[in-house]
Amino acid sequence: MAESLPPASHDGDRRSSRGRRRAHADPDREARKGRSGPAAGVKNSDGRPAGRAPSRKNGKHPPERRSGDDGATAPRRPDGHPDKPAAPPSTASRQAYAAIDLGTNNCRLLIARAQGENFMVIDAFSRVVRLGEGLAQSGRLSDEAMERALGALKVCSQKLRRRNVHLARSVATEACRRASNGQDFIDRVREETGIVLDVISAQEEARLAVLGCHVLLERGEGPAMIFDIGGGSTELVLIETGDVVPRILDWQSVPWGVVSLTESFPAQEGEDDAQRLARYRDMRRKVADSFRQFSRRLEPFRTIPRQEDENGPRLLGTSGTVTTLASVHLGLEQYDRQAVDGLIVPAQAMRGIASDLSTMDFGQRAELPCIGHDRAELVVAGCAILETILDLWPATRLGVADRGIREGILRSLMGGTHAHSGSLARPLSPREQPL
Repeated sequence: MAESLPPASHDGDRRSSRGRRRAHADPDREARKGRSGPAAGVKNSDGRPAGRAPSRKNGKHPPERRSGDDGATAPRRPDGHPDKPAAPPSTASRQAYAAIDLGTNNCRLLIARAQGENFMVIDAFSRVVRLGEGLAQSGRLSDEAMERALGALKVCSQKLRRRNVHLARSVATEACRRASNGQDFIDRVREETGIVLDVISAQEEARLAVLGCHVLLERGEGPAMIFDIGGGSTELVLIETGDVVPRILDWQSVPWGVVSLTESFPAQEGEDDAQRLARYRDMRRKVADSFRQFSRRLEPFRTIPRQEDENGPRLLGTSGTVTTLASVHLGLEQYDRQAVDGLIVPAQAMRGIASDLSTMDFGQRAELPCIGHDRAELVVAGCAILETILDLWPATRLGVADRGIREGILRSLMGGTHAHSGSLARPLSPREQPL
C-alpha cells in the first residue's frame, strides 16, 4: 500500500512559474549573546516545554527553476519578493512555529508563521557541530562533539524564547540513533536547554525530507526519486506524483552519510593521485553495495517507456552535497540560497564536478569558493554517494533543494499532521506494495 503526503494546502509552498526569483539569504549567523536556559513557555509538538547578502561571481542565472515559499531571517511575502509589505497577519497567523533538526553534521533551526496556505519564515539558524565525529570508530558521541551541539542548541533555545514560539518539534537523526550514549545526550539537552529532542527513525526522516522539498520536483509523468544525503545516513524515496499529493512507492535508508563514509575511508597523509582515486572508488563501491537490493527493486521503474520529448526520470536532491556542487556549477563566490534552491542542473555536469573534486587534495578543495575548509574534507564522500545515486536512477537532470526536514516539520505542525493524520503517520515498511 502506497503512502500519501499531507495535502498541498499544508505545505507552506505555492507552486509558481519557472524562473521566479526567491529572496532568501542563507542565515548562518551567530545569535546575539544572551543568557541561555530553558525556553520557558514554548511547547514541543507533544505538549512538553521546549526550550551580507551573498553575491554571484559570474552573474549566471539558473537555467531553470522550481520555486516556492522558503525561509529567511526577515519576514517576506510568500512569493519570495521583499519589495512590498505583506498584508497584516491574522491573530492565528501571528503564532510562531519552530523546527529543529540536529543531524550528524549540522544543527539547524527554522521559525515561521502560517500565512494562508503558505508560511513566512521569521528566523533561522544553522551551525556545523559535527555531532557524529568519531562515532564510526567509538560507537559513542564524544564529549567535544556534545559540547558543540549543546552550544548550538542553546542558541536555538534563546531564539525560541525571543520569538514567542507557539509549537515546536525538535528532532535528532542518525548520530543519536547509533550512539550508545545517545539517550544520555538527549537527557542532558533537555536539562540544559529545555529542548526535548525526538530521536526519529530513518523512515520518519525520509518522510519529513520528502514533505519538505517535493514541491520542487519538475512536473512530469511517472515515478520520481528524492534523496537526502546527510551526515550519518542517506535516504532515497521513490514517489509517484499526483495532482495534489505524492505517494511513496518505495524507500531505502543506508548508514552512509558524508561524515560516516569519510571516517570509514580516511585520507592518508601524503596521499597521491592514485591513492585518492582508489579511496574514492572504494567509497563508491561500499555505497553501491548498500543500495544493491533497492536498485534491483527499481529496475521496473527504470525501464518504463517514455515519450521522445520527455526528459527521463525525475530526480531531486536535498543536502549540503548537492547545494555545494550546484554552487560550484554556477561559479558562485559565496553560497547564495536564492540562486541554488530550485535549480535544475544537467546530471552529467554534476558528475563532472564530483569527478574533479575527487582528484583534488584537501588544500585544493579548500580554496574553492562555497567549499572552503569546513566542507573540504566531507565533500568527497558526498560526491561518491551522489554518483552512486545517479548510477541507480539514470536521470538526465538533477533538481536541487535547499530545504528538507525542517520545512517538513513546519508543514506538519501547521497542518496538524504530526501525530494524527493518516498520511504518513504509520512506520513505512522497507518496500511498499504493490511493488
